[in-house]
Amino acid sequence: MKNVVIIGGGAAGFFAAINCGEKNPEYKITILEKSSSLLSKVKISGGGRCNVTHACFDTRELVKFYPRGEKQLLGPFTRFNPSNTIAWFKARGVEIKRENDGRMFPATDSSQTIIDCFLSGAKRLGVKIRVQCGVDKMQWANGSWQLSTSTNETMIADAVIVTTGSSHSIWKRLEQLGHKIVPPVPSLFTFNITDNRIKGLEGLSVEKARVSLLSNHKLKTTGPLLITHWGMSGPAILRLSAWAARELSAANHKFELEVNWVNKDFTTVKETLKQFKQNHPKKNISTSPLFEIPKRLWERLSENNTKNFADLSNTQIDSLARELTASRFLVTGKSTNKDEFVTSGGVDLAEVDFRTMQSKKVPDLYFAGEVLDVDAITGGFNFQAAWTTAFIASQTI
Repeated sequence: MKNVVIIGGGAAGFFAAINCGEKNPEYKITILEKSSSLLSKVKISGGGRCNVTHACFDTRELVKFYPRGEKQLLGPFTRFNPSNTIAWFKARGVEIKRENDGRMFPATDSSQTIIDCFLSGAKRLGVKIRVQCGVDKMQWANGSWQLSTSTNETMIADAVIVTTGSSHSIWKRLEQLGHKIVPPVPSLFTFNITDNRIKGLEGLSVEKARVSLLSNHKLKTTGPLLITHWGMSGPAILRLSAWAARELSAANHKFELEVNWVNKDFTTVKETLKQFKQNHPKKNISTSPLFEIPKRLWERLSENNTKNFADLSNTQIDSLARELTASRFLVTGKSTNKDEFVTSGGVDLAEVDFRTMQSKKVPDLYFAGEVLDVDAITGGFNFQAAWTTAFIASQTI
């Protein structure tokens, strides 16, 4: 019999506990959770629906959604990927449905379904759950782990799985054990922008915008962009925040953003405007939106021009084409994306064996989920990394 302690009562922690218990029913498994609530991130994920995974079944394509961890997750995803996730939940009575954008949710559209699945699975396997029980000290001695808890207890474990997400206190404990922690910075956040071109347009969205950093056009993403009360959000913005997380943190989240509202190059847009002018010279510019741009946004972007297309000079056409393909905005800060928050940073990936999820520094110490320097864009990818790394750790033990 092995005594397995899992530090962290979130998604990765429960997934590891259940998989470990099902493979080895004789093991004694304990989950320690510092706070008073379990699975809190699962509860709020996807607006309370829990975005379980993403319908990306090609492993080589799947890893491209991870700004940190792309190389390391390739092998693990061949062992446990979105197909395995769907099958895992189905085998436990939870149907997973796919939405048009590829995101996958429980058929009930309720995160409580996932929470109930985990809680009932843990109960069935006899997993002991301790809340308000943090870990103040971790020590490897005489072939086992000694954990000093915030409840003034000493727990002995044959194996420890750390699934604490962005816990600074646990990262500190791991540093004391010799692990390097990549400094955490925010990822997946929205941009604060004050600009008359978007003022009063809250709620408007553009289906396929291309956004990039003015200082580094290599950092660019494409997708839906949403205008908000505080600036800009939507998948395109969130993805850029993830890929550029470290660069934007270094700039104190003050930078210039370039927006291509139509996802077309300048020359194509310029020629389209010229052709429209030739074919419809008497059309009013402000009331004739092109490129499937929302009417109110088109009015703002074109408001400095004359009344009809016939009156547009070549210089004005150039100017409008630039506004449509390379609008520049000053970003003055960031805001959290609803209640969801992802951190870039954590245990250095070079110090973890991704074939086993075991520490290369200390025996019988395993990692799963966001405690690692692994993060992804929005869409179910962060949960998939949690399921995969937790599954491998549990199978190894």
